[in-house]
Amino acid sequence: MKRTTTLLLSLLLLTTTLSAQPKVIAHRGYWRAEGSAQNSIKSFVAAAELGCWGSEFDVWLTADDQLILYHDDSLGGERVEKLNYTDLADYRLSNGEPLPLLVDFLRVAQQYPDIQLVFELKGHHNREREMLAVKLAVDMIEQMGLAHRTDYISFSHAACKEFIRLAPQNKVFYLRGELTAGQLLDEGFAGADYHGGIYVGNPKFVDELHKRGLEANIWTINDPSDQRRAIALGVDYITTDYPELLVK
Repeated sequence: MKRTTTLLLSLLLLTTTLSAQPKVIAHRGYWRAEGSAQNSIKSFVAAAELGCWGSEFDVWLTADDQLILYHDDSLGGERVEKLNYTDLADYRLSNGEPLPLLVDFLRVAQQYPDIQLVFELKGHHNREREMLAVKLAVDMIEQMGLAHRTDYISFSHAACKEFIRLAPQNKVFYLRGELTAGQLLDEGFAGADYHGGIYVGNPKFVDELHKRGLEANIWTINDPSDQRRAIALGVDYITTDYPELLVK
């Protein structure tokens, strides 16, 4: 009887530990995989095949109203949001892929139902265009049946608020880092998606979020010792350029 009780307690402890493991988000996809590149369709597929919980990707709205995947705010010396997609037709990522249209990326995502989409809208200089980007993105994702698998994040507070308004069923996380747990709750956020330094500087922040029913994502954690520290903090998600380390 004593042995059985000990075994049951051990299994309970193991189950509790596993359930507390943070979810792994591949930053710009698993772009370090062979033949991959940041924000490429290949990086998303590689993240899915690696077994990541989610894959993060960056989105801009071009001047001719096309949603594309790209990180930097400029390309060839011009701001991405001022370029037409036709101007970018010949551009190739480092793995040879053309600059992905969001619609093409989402068609591939439909084929990998077990991975979450972590959609980051980049901060546009033109607020009206930024609001249009939010609407076009939400409409496209809903029409393609991917709303249940999509979280929205942004450094733009205004964009986040618009995501909350237009997609109240989705989780929206703020990236910039100045809002308190109480402010995030009051504004309808699902939680914080803050830089690692913010969590390290305030070790109680994760508890403050959890007490309010909010979640904590930490970015971008690459060093194994930093990954272990993030796990010890009790965060719900870890965004990393090295998802293979965390998956292991």
